[in-house]
Amino acid sequence: MAPSLSYSTAALCLSILLLLASSVVPSAASFNQDFDITWGDSRAKILDNGDLLTLSLDKTSGSGFQSKNEYLFGKIDMRLKLVPGNSAGTVTAYYLSSQGSTHDEIDFEFLGNLSGDPYTLHTNVYSQGKGDREQQFRLWFDPSADFHAYSILWNPKGIVFSVDGTPVREFKNMESIGVPYPKNQPMNIYSSIWNADEWATRGGLVKTDWTQAPFTTSYANFKADACSWSSGASSCGGSLASGGNTWMSQELDATGIERMKWVHNNHMIYNYCTDAKRFPQGFPPECKATAS
Repeated sequence: MAPSLSYSTAALCLSILLLLASSVVPSAASFNQDFDITWGDSRAKILDNGDLLTLSLDKTSGSGFQSKNEYLFGKIDMRLKLVPGNSAGTVTAYYLSSQGSTHDEIDFEFLGNLSGDPYTLHTNVYSQGKGDREQQFRLWFDPSADFHAYSILWNPKGIVFSVDGTPVREFKNMESIGVPYPKNQPMNIYSSIWNADEWATRGGLVKTDWTQAPFTTSYANFKADACSWSSGASSCGGSLASGGNTWMSQELDATGIERMKWVHNNHMIYNYCTDAKRFPQGFPPECKATAS
């Protein structure tokens, strides 16, 4: 029979386990715990004891929320059920962002459309205040019929956007060729819904039909396996690989690359890296580096 641990040894082991467990922000217990409603008054609601959040848009105002925590690297998951029916003119944004004129940002935006037409998924990456890195896709399902998972993997190696586990975009860290990469500024999670009928649907040709208001997007199953940032320090400590953060070094494997190629070949409708009219002096360096 093995000897029992002394009290001091047991306490030390418990402290080590607690330290490892605290290096990553745990899965959220509820929207009440992890998010603040920031605008829109009663148009934004937390329901079902914190398991469900809804944002609504009417002719007077949209609404929005943000995370209470800031994060510097992580795997962020959220399930969204987008505005059903005629959503033309509306935009639902779900993104990470820091603050200031040289902010970093990682964007999912969902551009509404007429009933029966597919939503446009708009993605963008800002680093040190510079964006203009848009890729757009037609979703291959009705995102208003049920909840679907939209995920952002962000680590020192790159950023991967995924939909229901399928990678749709990868933005690699290419600082070695002079491309700024978001790695130093902690970001909050934000989401909002607003009217953008001057541009959102067919370049502004289709306007918002206010007889269909309110327009509502729903959120569920938020999860953040991430390093939170507070008082100038990361919860992951000095070693970003500590605490079992397997996502910290994760990259797309061969299967993930093939699945992303399928999305690009069948569902991509815009890629800034192929828009020669925007770059008459030559494409940005990241486009040249990733060109096949």
